[in-house]
Amino acid sequence: MSSHTATAKAQAPTDGQYTHKQVLTILSGLLLGMFLAALDQTIVGTSIRTIADDLHGLSIQAWVTTAYLITSTITTPIYGKLGDMYGRKKLFLFAITVFITGSAACSFATSMYMLAGFRAFQGIGAGGLMTLVLAIIGDIVSPRERAKYTGYFMATFATSSVLGPVIGGFFAQSSSILGISGWRWVFLVNVPIGIAALFVVNHTLHLHHVRREARIDWWGAVWLVVGLVPLLMVAEQGQSWGWGSATAVACYVIGIIGLVAFVWAEQRMGDDALIPLRIFKIRAAAVTIGASVIVGLAMFGGIIVLPQYMQIVHNASPMSSGFMMLPMVGGLMIAAIVSGLITSKTGIIRIFPIMGTLIAAIALVLLFTITADTSLVIVMTYMFILGIGLGNCMQPLTLIIQNAVPPREIGVATSAATFFRQTGGTLGVAVFLSILFSTVGGKMAGAFADAAKSPEFVRQALSSHVLLQSGGTVVPNTKMLAGVQNDSAIIGQLPTIVAHPFKVGFAQSMDLVFITAAALMFIGFLIMLLMPKVTLREKSAMAEAADASAAEASAAGTGSPATEERELAMAGARVGRHAAAAESSDEDGEVWRDTPSVMDAITHTSAGISAGHLRDEVPPESRRSNEGEPADYRPRHGG
Repeated sequence: MSSHTATAKAQAPTDGQYTHKQVLTILSGLLLGMFLAALDQTIVGTSIRTIADDLHGLSIQAWVTTAYLITSTITTPIYGKLGDMYGRKKLFLFAITVFITGSAACSFATSMYMLAGFRAFQGIGAGGLMTLVLAIIGDIVSPRERAKYTGYFMATFATSSVLGPVIGGFFAQSSSILGISGWRWVFLVNVPIGIAALFVVNHTLHLHHVRREARIDWWGAVWLVVGLVPLLMVAEQGQSWGWGSATAVACYVIGIIGLVAFVWAEQRMGDDALIPLRIFKIRAAAVTIGASVIVGLAMFGGIIVLPQYMQIVHNASPMSSGFMMLPMVGGLMIAAIVSGLITSKTGIIRIFPIMGTLIAAIALVLLFTITADTSLVIVMTYMFILGIGLGNCMQPLTLIIQNAVPPREIGVATSAATFFRQTGGTLGVAVFLSILFSTVGGKMAGAFADAAKSPEFVRQALSSHVLLQSGGTVVPNTKMLAGVQNDSAIIGQLPTIVAHPFKVGFAQSMDLVFITAAALMFIGFLIMLLMPKVTLREKSAMAEAADASAAEASAAGTGSPATEERELAMAGARVGRHAAAAESSDEDGEVWRDTPSVMDAITHTSAGISAGHLRDEVPPESRRSNEGEPADYRPRHGG
């Protein structure tokens, strides 16, 4: 019998401490799930134009992206909360199953509207893939040790980033594979990968979870949908609708009403809320969430134009543009692995997101300087620097927010950070693409005016019908200029001298995107400076829960003097441990404590033992919860 099989049959460690080998075995299944979600985003984006042409729906292709984005974003905090309450393994298996089913259904779509509906269903599963993976790792590995596993996540992300455009381009260019249209394999390829992930996760992932009863925040979920759906729709469709159109304004109003109602519902639900508002009172968590929005907005908005720059300005194919992103992915991996190793050995983490946002802002300023004639070597160097910056931001932010909250709320914290980063990314893509396409026409016109001073350009432009003669005057072909914005492939069919002004116009519009992203990233840097001192916990969430259970079990003995002394010692040690871990918050004194003070806890426990109380007679407020967290685990100011 193989070691993997033996591990599969093993149960979760009773002390909550997993060996390195056990963690790697569990990671094999988790990374397959993460690979599914990451690959899907890149592979579909590469082939969407071919899919839209085949289904005769080029004008509505954005709905395919919007539908997936809405459901995956909205379900992210729901998965996080349900995972904390009922356990994550079954939810993770459910998310993979829904994702596989949705992928298979997409391959049978006969219209763009049908494809959008199936993509929405697929997004319900996708919402749990990424956030549950990060939460599960938080359960089994301590924040400090978790950093050294960053390389595995970054390798998965890098592989999907490179393979996605390659596989998507291959399928899009294939008319038929095994009698099935090539583009349909874009979705079918998820099925065998997903089945493998289901098998591995089911046989390797063993988590001990004590169910925590709580009210389900139905109204919070409803108002979250009401608030986000119209705002995400206008973010994706605003450019075609018009940002000030009646439809867009209606979306703004409904969205704002929904978000206000969501905040009201969360206040009423208290600790049972999808996103408990009290986590915003923890300075480290509040700074992380605020920075996640800004970094997501700048990161996704800035990155979205790089493949377009490669394809339009440097005539790269979708497949080639995927390979051209390797420098940025490589920089991201190197920075993430190095920062993870340093954090694991020293416990230092606060400096990395601060340094990362500053480096990313500098890289975006450098990208602002590129033109249509800039060497690819220089562009890729700047992309590598951008990757270094982003690599120092992504994983450290997740670790910080997981460390900032009680271990039993890791799922909520992880999903909140992921949710706000995705929301920021969605807004970034919408805003920056709007900037790009609203300015590119004017930039092209200016580039043509400069190029028209050359007689050779005018001669070739006239023969290519880019310029037209009207009453003895040479004027631009406005129809072709508008067509280029919808189909950039036209540029590659033009003579080099004629195509150059088009490339100049695109490059100048992209420069505006980069400098805007740089300004936002610098704001993210300023927010990061507010991050308090962070001291990472030495134990995983499950290990802390196991310690608490063991303490309760030993405390349930007789009232003998030895037992009483043991009870008193354990109470003091337990409170001291939590106090030491909790002091990782900010200098303002906002900390998570399990009792008002160490002495209060010891005095209270000693009094109970001296009075001859058995465990069952101790007042309920003095007991610890089944999750290993104190009943009155709350923020306290001062001290």
